[in-house]
Amino acid sequence: MTNHILNHLPYKSSFRFVDHIASLNEDGVKGEYTLKPDSFFYEDHFEDNPVTPGVIITEIMAQIGLVVLGMFLIMKEADHRFEANDSMFPLLTSTDVSFYKIVLPGQKVTVISKKEYFRFGKLKCYVEMMNSDNELVAKGMFAGIIKQIAVNK
Repeated sequence: MTNHILNHLPYKSSFRFVDHIASLNEDGVKGEYTLKPDSFFYEDHFEDNPVTPGVIITEIMAQIGLVVLGMFLIMKEADHRFEANDSMFPLLTSTDVSFYKIVLPGQKVTVISKKEYFRFGKLKCYVEMMNSDNELVAKGMFAGIIKQIAVNK
């Protein structure tokens, strides 16, 4: 099922920040992403000393911790799989993130998300990001809505 979800993520190419889903169930998700040293955001952030921007760290946490989990819960609730012409549109409604460590190009991070609640189509999660040394990089609360839309082609 995780491959099915990964294939339907609404992100492509340079803005997809999910490499692998290690575990996924109704209570949470654990996933990984390795930051590519040639990613567009390292070019100017910062000159001669690239560091992953906080907004990218937040996006990685949201894609794994909120979008992947939300898609899984929608599929489970509806008891079906996404069709080829279905599109998912994640709408992040709120975040509250604290940062503790920097993330450098080439580093692998792990995101662990625990569901707080999922009702009326809204998902709220507590999300943590750990580096490869199992040190806390960032943590916070994420909330959002993921809409499934059938696209007529």
